[in-house]
Amino acid sequence: MNSKKNILVTGGAGYIGSHTIIEILETADFNVISADNLSNASAKTFERIEQITGKKVHNYEIDLCDKKAVEQLFEKEKNIAGIIHFAAFKAVNESVTNPHKYYSNNINSLLNILEACVNYNISNFIFSSSCSVYGNISELPVKETTPFSKAESPYAYTKQAGEEIVKDYAAAHPQLNTIALRYFNPVGAHISGLIGESSLNKPNNLVPIITNTAVGKIAQMTVYGNDYPTRDGTCIRDYVHVSDIANAHVRALMFLLDKKNKSNFSIFNLGTGQGVSVLEAIHSFEKVSGQKLNYTIGPKRAGDIGAIYSDNSFSEKTLEWKPKYNLDQMMETAWKWELEQQKEG
Repeated sequence: MNSKKNILVTGGAGYIGSHTIIEILETADFNVISADNLSNASAKTFERIEQITGKKVHNYEIDLCDKKAVEQLFEKEKNIAGIIHFAAFKAVNESVTNPHKYYSNNINSLLNILEACVNYNISNFIFSSSCSVYGNISELPVKETTPFSKAESPYAYTKQAGEEIVKDYAAAHPQLNTIALRYFNPVGAHISGLIGESSLNKPNNLVPIITNTAVGKIAQMTVYGNDYPTRDGTCIRDYVHVSDIANAHVRALMFLLDKKNKSNFSIFNLGTGQGVSVLEAIHSFEKVSGQKLNYTIGPKRAGDIGAIYSDNSFSEKTLEWKPKYNLDQMMETAWKWELEQQKEG
């Protein structure tokens, strides 16, 4: 009989979820189970995870907004040591045009999972948050203590509200140990090139748009705005390799399991501490791939903020987490993954 504890990863077929599953399987002594309804990801992801790790991951293909389906999962899986909750819609511009989809999915799924934590005595919970919670702020770099500004999109508001919900649950249930990880901009792909960022819908994030343009899936990419108050007029973001983000999740999990947390609600920024502009990202990609990108400058997008990058010193000190990959390596791995997908057609 397998006596290993389970870690439940919601949204396990997604971009960060799949990389985190790999990191857990390769570096920690746990089994992993996933809950993902595959609304924006492919079941093939689990075959790729097995190819990389040699281990099978069972996925419950359920909608986490379906309370009954969630309860059935927890009735069946009695050996869960912790939960990492990724499952959420995340396209900023789509959330502006379809706020109901974001409020309904991102909040209800979180409530159902937290309620299950309480009802089934699962005491370790990690919430996938975002630097978008900070809003449009002038004081950079961003620390965990930086006050929120108004959310610039319904997506960002679901993350602000999500953190409040987790914090309130932790206050009401002292046995529940929680962490909110605020990612800056996860990019790149697994070093094997076998798994990376892909969605069933049109890509919304910069790096897959860059690689899609390089192979002709997108005829011409648009740089949204070149008159921001930044060094080259384009938006500045803190890009961090997805495998570094995945590693931070394992460290956060072990931090809770080893009872190192002083509070039962902790917050950590996950970024490199370096701001990179859209044009700098494009030039890095052109350098490592040898491809010239076809891009044009367009108008600013609703919900976008000018510049944001992190102060990650608290994560470095407390979780002993330090990103390994630089911008060129982020672009190299993303390109490797794009070529892998091309090969498969």
